[in-house]
Amino acid sequence: MNGWTGQILRVNLTAKTFNKESFTEEFARKWIGGRGFAAKILFDELAPGIDPLGPDNKFIVALGPIAGIPAPNTGKAVVAGKSPSTGGYGDGNLGTRVAEQLRKAGYDALIVEGKAAGPTMLYIEDDRVEFLPADAVWGKGTYETNDWIYAKYGKGVGVLNIGQAGENLVRYAVVRSLEGRAGGRTGMGAVMGSKLLKAVVVKGTKPIPQADPDGMKKVGMDDLREVHRIDKEAGWSIQSTNGVLAWCNEVAALPVRNFRKTHHADAWKVDGERLNNARIATYGCPNCTMRCGITIHDDEGRESELDYENIGLLGPNLEIFDLPQVGSLNYLCDDYGIDTMSGGCTLSFYADAIDHGAVAGDYGFNDAAGSKKLLGMIARREGEIGNILAEGSMRAARKFGHGSEAYAMQVKGLEVAAYNCKFIPGMALAFGVSPIGAHHKESWVITFELKSTSRESYGPEKAQKVIDLQRIRGGLFEYIVSCRFPWIEIGWGLENYPKYFKLVSGLDWTLDDFWTISDRIYSMIKLFWLREYPGTDRKLDYPPAVWFDPANADTDGPIAGRHLEYDKYDGLLQHYYDLRGYDRRGIPTKATLERLGVAEEGRAAEKYGKLT
Repeated sequence: MNGWTGQILRVNLTAKTFNKESFTEEFARKWIGGRGFAAKILFDELAPGIDPLGPDNKFIVALGPIAGIPAPNTGKAVVAGKSPSTGGYGDGNLGTRVAEQLRKAGYDALIVEGKAAGPTMLYIEDDRVEFLPADAVWGKGTYETNDWIYAKYGKGVGVLNIGQAGENLVRYAVVRSLEGRAGGRTGMGAVMGSKLLKAVVVKGTKPIPQADPDGMKKVGMDDLREVHRIDKEAGWSIQSTNGVLAWCNEVAALPVRNFRKTHHADAWKVDGERLNNARIATYGCPNCTMRCGITIHDDEGRESELDYENIGLLGPNLEIFDLPQVGSLNYLCDDYGIDTMSGGCTLSFYADAIDHGAVAGDYGFNDAAGSKKLLGMIARREGEIGNILAEGSMRAARKFGHGSEAYAMQVKGLEVAAYNCKFIPGMALAFGVSPIGAHHKESWVITFELKSTSRESYGPEKAQKVIDLQRIRGGLFEYIVSCRFPWIEIGWGLENYPKYFKLVSGLDWTLDDFWTISDRIYSMIKLFWLREYPGTDRKLDYPPAVWFDPANADTDGPIAGRHLEYDKYDGLLQHYYDLRGYDRRGIPTKATLERLGVAEEGRAAEKYGKLT
């Protein structure tokens, strides 16, 4: 089966057993890999209502047909499970050598079940699987754990590991790899921790099955050089993702003070130019020639790798405008294995809740020292407040009460990424309908909205653009599996990806063929949510209530007095449902499921909610 190894490795930590399972070519063509494999496996194998932090959940590592192949930015893997933060489908991707090494070991996916008797490291080398004690690094941070693994096995192995946040079941704990790579902000680190799985280490020696390996190697290497040339010419890597910070500040889209404000006079102090000036090193994922990981010295002299999301949410969002201090907060999140986005939003929510009298506390905005202390308390679930904040902003708001749920910046339980949509309807919709919660990776529609259309519009063109981008960003790149940055940032054409797919699989597909796969996966994930939340309605797809509040409107700047309008957003959401073929609850109709080839899955989900 060219393009796939045709094998899934299933590991049971409770019994310390493993077996290799074959999948059919039909399965491969229908779900492709990555998110597609993960969504289908979790839907089929998880009983609705299981505890995400219990032994019945599964931790999945899923790859795609071009993952690990020498071509632009293919060093990516998807990690997935039922989300501890949302209770729905959860996944994330991260750059890691596991992408190449697991495929060379002979597998397209890894399924981890059960719970180990004690701290465990899973070592996979081709057909050999070992269950090794991890007591030596249990309780240690991800940097020390990574170094310990490299000392034992060398730096060429693929590694996934967790820090103290994952061990202590922080609901937004991530999985870590390499210098600054992290993924699974839906709590995949906590899923590993709940299984007492400290790390997965992979080494493979087999060739990856390809229809035309010589052709793929030549095209892939040529394209790697070309992407590098374009990046150097465009200069994107000079500021990397943080180049967007100054623009967000200018157009009133920056998260400041728990998203209460949209811009700040001191934002320049942490912008892309300042980050580049402070650069001491640059890191990237495997097979990347446009590396985005700009590293600086934090306020304690440690190396901290930064990008826009963690600067935006650990900096301006907390009203901290000192770059080394932001770097220190980022370093702690990375070492503890805390998601920087949810971590920043949860801290800003706590400060806001104190400001509004919902809870008593001595923490506030512009408090770097207090933020550092709280991150440690969260990672260890230390004390009452550490334990509450480890649950995330949604659950903390339910605990605090006093109307604080309105300004807990989350959707479905996952905190909002670093784009303030107080008056950006299309991007607010993208957050609302993201299948994993408020993540920007699904449909980064903000530039289209602010540069190509009227900001005031709630028309169907915005809903269609959200869908178009979901098919590409949350679809294609999440199941083939590859990084989206060459396409997004330097204009590397989408037509290159069917070309790579044909070279590895032999299948001559068009982009339209891939969009059908994307729509199928999105529908499948909607069915997963229906089973977990049978009584749910369209309100699950709404952004934070504070964005609709006239009292929260800006008092100055380009959107002074403006805010999202409830009825108009509801109309925009309906445009999205209509274009998708979903009913008014946001559930795919029977006709849509039939068209996408998932009618059988729809019938399995229907006892949890009637389909129309």
